[in-house]
Amino acid sequence: MSSIREDYSAPWWTYWLHNFPHVNLNFQPIDNTFTPQDQNYQQSFIFLACMMAAGLGLNLLCLAIYLSCLCCCRKDDEEEESKSPNSCCVTWSAVTAGLLSCAAVGVGFYGNSETNDGVYQLTYSLYNTNHTLGGVDSLVTGTMGSMESGLKQHLARLDEIFATRGDYVQTLHFMQQMADNVIKQLSGLPDWDMTKVDVVAIADQTTYIEYYRWLTYLLLLILDLVICLAACLGLAKQSRWLLTTMMVFGVLTLILSWASLGADLATAVSTSDFCVTPDKFIMNHTKDLISSEIVHYYLYCSQALPNPFQQSLTIFQRSLTTMQIQIQGLLQFAVPLFPTAERDLLGIQHLLNSSEASLHQLTALLDCRGLNKDYLDALIGVCYDGVEGLLYLCLFSILAICAFCAMLCAIPRAWTHIASRERDYDDIDEGDPFNPQARRVTTHNSNHTTNMHSFCSYSSSVGSQSSLHQPAAQAAQAVSNAPVSEYMNQSVLFGGNPRYENVPLIGRGSPPPSVYTQQFRNGVSCFLLLFGPLCCLKDKIDSQLLFPLPSFQIIKCLFISIFILVLHFLFHIWHGFELSTLLFRTSSSS
Repeated sequence: MSSIREDYSAPWWTYWLHNFPHVNLNFQPIDNTFTPQDQNYQQSFIFLACMMAAGLGLNLLCLAIYLSCLCCCRKDDEEEESKSPNSCCVTWSAVTAGLLSCAAVGVGFYGNSETNDGVYQLTYSLYNTNHTLGGVDSLVTGTMGSMESGLKQHLARLDEIFATRGDYVQTLHFMQQMADNVIKQLSGLPDWDMTKVDVVAIADQTTYIEYYRWLTYLLLLILDLVICLAACLGLAKQSRWLLTTMMVFGVLTLILSWASLGADLATAVSTSDFCVTPDKFIMNHTKDLISSEIVHYYLYCSQALPNPFQQSLTIFQRSLTTMQIQIQGLLQFAVPLFPTAERDLLGIQHLLNSSEASLHQLTALLDCRGLNKDYLDALIGVCYDGVEGLLYLCLFSILAICAFCAMLCAIPRAWTHIASRERDYDDIDEGDPFNPQARRVTTHNSNHTTNMHSFCSYSSSVGSQSSLHQPAAQAAQAVSNAPVSEYMNQSVLFGGNPRYENVPLIGRGSPPPSVYTQQFRNGVSCFLLLFGPLCCLKDKIDSQLLFPLPSFQIIKCLFISIFILVLHFLFHIWHGFELSTLLFRTSSSS
């Protein structure tokens, strides 16, 4: 028998996974043939799970060493006072973790969808196969029942009617032999009941497992998104309790990511072992139910292969044709002599016509093209979409591991940075107008009633030169009493945006305006006019957030990306619900 298949070839990634080392628990290499009942073959996947557990332990050990070094090894005082390196380190670690999380969630959604599509195609093909086998079994059972019961009753009554005519009785006996021959040929067909039950059991179990697998990964993706958003929120709001909670959930998700990596890798390797040589496994698995010739006919479906049912179907058709000829003769010659026999003869004729229609349907169902198409669809669904989706899920697990490792490294540094920033806030002069706490306090202070302009307003009014020649003491007193409530009141100079020209600079150690020369005052006025609003805005953002201004823009882009992923996730929930509903309807109809 030919074993060369031209309509299916396993993809390259299944061969790559098939060549993955298969080692049992005794560290001995074993055969990579798909034999799930073999104990050594099962131990090879337990060995993979142990390798992932070892990787998890090593990862947690490295994180513990890092956290211990961070807690025990203190920096010098000069390094503690320098906040820029720490801020950049925390910022870029958070951005890296966020981008890796977004990439991991996107890859995970795609891999989960691909795997679900492959399994859905497999179960759909299995249910189609069950429908075909059920149709064959129904036609065979119905034809045999009509031949054994209905034809036998008609022939018994005709035998009594034609008792006086020996030639007619002999014709009836010949028709009984033809009917027995048809029953014999139908009995020789394979018993599809056990095969049908086996296919239905596999399809139902696969549907059940796939539903909970898809739902589990969906919840894991949601958890990754929530942790990523909450960690970004905790870093932005400088919330210690939120960062601590996300650190605990990050460790939990790290463990789940390693577990999913082991499960996906083991499933992908075992499925690839099947996809490389699927025909061999199926023939070995069905050798006790169906003959190897029939299985080979359906697996390869080549024109060079003989149809194992051709002889039985030919004998069936010839017997029906012979019986129809005999009935036509009796209707033509016996009915004029025995009018009471017409009813039974017409009943036999109707039974033979229905049996012939069943024969044509049975011939079409037993043809290899239908079942072979279902078989190829199942292989393509499992070996292409299914294994490819598992590989993307493995990539999702790896990216999630990297993302949460970066997050677990960034959160302790952010904690230290937040603590140092709070200590620095205690050392800031409360009279400093650029201190957000001082601004909040002085905003509600009603003792500031003067409307004297600050240095920025004077320097921005280039045309009014005489106002800059006030005595130094009077200018300092006026500027020190400038109301902070005018900090963002006016919107004339900057095109409708809040003005920053009235920010008092005396509290930050600026000298009075009278000590500047006229040329230097003009230069400072132009500089403050162009860059003063941007500097004040950046100081405000840096005082409220942990991130510097450029990185804060990256964080906004990160939030937009996560929002797009949430919309994509909602679409996949709807798509998965539709697939589950359709699969449930298919299972119920079958």
